[in-house]
Amino acid sequence: MKKALLAAAALIALPVMAQAQTPSSGFYIGAEGGLNWLLNTTILGNSVSPQTGWAAGGVVGYDFVGPRVELEGVYRNNQTNIGFPGRAINNQIGQLSVMANLLYDFAPGATITPYVGAGAGIAFVDSDSSLGSTQFAYQGIVGLGWNVDSTFRVNLDGRYYGTTNPSVAGTSWSNNNFSVMLGLQVKFGAPAEAAPPPPPPPVQAPSFMVFFDWDRANLSQQALATVQQAADAYKTKGNARITATGHTDRSGPESYNMALSLRRANAVKDALVRDGVPATAISVVGKGEADPLVPTADGVREPQNRRVVIALQ
Repeated sequence: MKKALLAAAALIALPVMAQAQTPSSGFYIGAEGGLNWLLNTTILGNSVSPQTGWAAGGVVGYDFVGPRVELEGVYRNNQTNIGFPGRAINNQIGQLSVMANLLYDFAPGATITPYVGAGAGIAFVDSDSSLGSTQFAYQGIVGLGWNVDSTFRVNLDGRYYGTTNPSVAGTSWSNNNFSVMLGLQVKFGAPAEAAPPPPPPPVQAPSFMVFFDWDRANLSQQALATVQQAADAYKTKGNARITATGHTDRSGPESYNMALSLRRANAVKDALVRDGVPATAISVVGKGEADPLVPTADGVREPQNRRVVIALQ
């Protein structure tokens, strides 16, 4: 009994916070083993006190998500204090049962689920010969299941198991047992783990664009309205940075265009400051003829390339 209590404590100590899986129906197989206590009985007028024995077996079942049905085979063996020379029951009692079980999981979607069940079938109990005495067998089951994931499950349960009275030399005896069983089950056809959702697309920083006349750095009324929109966006965003990047078209010398692009960027910065954006929040960059919005040949005046891009970050 002490070993059984230790086994129960070990299961309770398992990481029950493991992520439970979405339950699904399907076939499963399993192996199980544990301890068996055959209750005291009387055989051929002798009081028999069996020792703590063992049990081992396997199951094939189908999980309906809640109800489960299974076919189970278990062999139990207990050593005894009395020998019966020449008989299969000499100093030990072995019994093989084949049972049909009906069980019910109370929380099939949870990590830990309690369950109950009952079974009935046949048992071959040691008797006069090694073929055993064929008896009707029955059992009741109470246990806890740990759904490790959608494929693996660990069970710990206690059982009452009994048979109709087997006989030795024509004399019957009572066969009542209590068992504690630890089992591992593997389910087939469990759904694959859902792929994690794709990451959200990166949020593009809002940007605004103002345009200039040829060889000019002053802002038109339309440009001032666009700068005001950028300032309002800054105020809405709160703690942000603004970069004003100036550009020119490809007419005129490259060095002159670099200086012109800076003047345009600074003109936008000044307008932003007037609209309430702190100067310390604004960076100014001049690109000159680089990065044209519309690629052109050298010397071409292109209005869309004469611009300042206002980017919030």
